[in-house]
Amino acid sequence: MTQLDTDLALLADTVLQPGFVGTAAPDWVRRRLGRGLGGVALYSRNIADRAQVAALTAQLRAENPDVVIAVDEEAGDVTRLDAGTGSDRPGNLALGAVDDAALTEAVARDIGADLAAVGVTLNYAPTVDVNSRPENVVIGVRSFGADPALVARHSAAWVRGLQSAGVAACAKHFPGHGDTVEDSHYDAARVGSSRAELAAVALPPFAAAIRAGVRAVMTGHLVVSAYDAELPATLSPALLTGLLREELGFDGLIVTDGIEMAAVAKQWGVGGAAVRALAAGADAICVGGEYKNEGIVGLLRNSIVTAVREGVLAEQRLADAAARVRELAAWQRVASAATVPRTPEVGLRAARRAVRVTGPGLPLAAPPHVVELDTPTGIAVDQAMPWGVAGPLGARWAATTAERVTADAAPSWLDAALTAATGRPLVVVGRDVRQHPWAVSARAALLAARPDAVVVELGMPEPTPVGATYLVTHGGTRACAAAAAEVLTGQH
Repeated sequence: MTQLDTDLALLADTVLQPGFVGTAAPDWVRRRLGRGLGGVALYSRNIADRAQVAALTAQLRAENPDVVIAVDEEAGDVTRLDAGTGSDRPGNLALGAVDDAALTEAVARDIGADLAAVGVTLNYAPTVDVNSRPENVVIGVRSFGADPALVARHSAAWVRGLQSAGVAACAKHFPGHGDTVEDSHYDAARVGSSRAELAAVALPPFAAAIRAGVRAVMTGHLVVSAYDAELPATLSPALLTGLLREELGFDGLIVTDGIEMAAVAKQWGVGGAAVRALAAGADAICVGGEYKNEGIVGLLRNSIVTAVREGVLAEQRLADAAARVRELAAWQRVASAATVPRTPEVGLRAARRAVRVTGPGLPLAAPPHVVELDTPTGIAVDQAMPWGVAGPLGARWAATTAERVTADAAPSWLDAALTAATGRPLVVVGRDVRQHPWAVSARAALLAARPDAVVVELGMPEPTPVGATYLVTHGGTRACAAAAAEVLTGQH
């Protein structure tokens, strides 16, 4: 290998942020870090508890003290640190419902303190997408709301809070995933807004995050026809260089959403998509949600080196990208000197303020029977994460009974549920029920027989209340469920 190849390989390794399997660093990760791998991304599969994560990050830094250690910790329904238990904080929609920027900043500071304590450098959060299309299946409760001004002020507050604890924030998904119906994990999502509409709705939160000093922005695999009718934003010079760098003035790290996602990898391949992203203006390549082995790192590095040698990717562009990765590492070395204590009570306090109740009937007069409609979540949410209000209700009232109903439940489930609820309150719980016709029908059948039932929505609320008593938490986290249980029982 020539010196040029060696130099290019080092630059290519610097811009990669791969995932891996295991709660300790595999040999290949340690070896790659020693050779200059610039970053890694942690997922819930890498996390058992706080002490283990701290040991893992120390192990990674022993090989490369400047490694960027990233995690996707939105701390709402999308959590990695608390995927096994559910987060003790509410997510963005709940914070937007409260609309107290100081509270949002405090929650984000607590997240930052938590991450800093275990050695994380970069958080792939906050989600600053404006939820302008209610039927959006990928954003939902991850957004602060549908009002651009509200989303902008809470995005800035979240960035300030997180970064005050020495962890870099990453605003996503540029230039805005809220006005889509497709999930970019599976195909490129399309945004049909005009430039004027984008400037009025989708872009203000990114501009606010930039003004607040956000250190990173994550690209969305979104075809935004007003700027580029063919290439997703991740691969589009018009969006990354023209709009984000030149028009919005962002000079920090641009990191891609997972480069293995079908929205970009299906057409261009993982290596081809990475090369195009770097050429378009991205600085770091996130990979490892689905591909998580040494082979993918070698493929990406070789693709990048080959692209430079063949003139497809300018060497200076790659060098600039690597320099921004190193700049983030340098910022974190200084920022991490600030020790911020955790304030774990702030999460439940915020969740309590986000609960909304319409109608009479609360608190309940007796332990209820709870029917939880088990609707699936988006791929960004860890599927193993526990959810529901039956658990926290049962902790307060031991006589509480509960059942889960799925889309393929036998028809006899309805009679059995109504029988179990005879002579006692009935609580019907769901997450994003209106997105699932079977769950809408199941809830309607329960309400037809028991119009006095209390409906609890742990996801996106309906435009109008459902049932005589409708309780909305604006999220399905452990904190949100605990806050709902307090209201249902009257026990705080």
